[in-house]
Amino acid sequence: MEFQIKTTVEIAQHLAERARRLRLQKKWKRSTMAERSGVSESSLRRFEQTGKISLTNFLKLSMALGRLDEMDQLLKPPSIQSIDDLEKQEERISQRGTI
Repeated sequence: MEFQIKTTVEIAQHLAERARRLRLQKKWKRSTMAERSGVSESSLRRFEQTGKISLTNFLKLSMALGRLDEMDQLLKPPSIQSIDDLEKQEERISQRGTI
C-alpha cells in the first residue's frame, strides 16, 4: 500500500485491517487478543472497526502479534549515501524549530 496517496484515516483503517487479519491467522478471538495484549476488548473492537487507537495500545497489540520489532523502523533518519550525508548527520541538531 502506498501511504503517500492515502489520508490518515485510510491508513489507520488499513493498519487495523492488517492487525485483524493477523489476529485471525492466529485463530484468536478478540477476548484472547485483549487478554494477551492488555488492551481492553472494547478498545480492540473500536480499533478494528474504525482504526482509532492510542499509540500505547497499538504498540501493545503489535507486541502481542509478534510485530513490535517493525516499529523500530518508523521515523528513522535517512540512511547515509555520501560523505555529505555523513557530515550533515554529524552537525548539531537544533533543539528547537526555527520556522
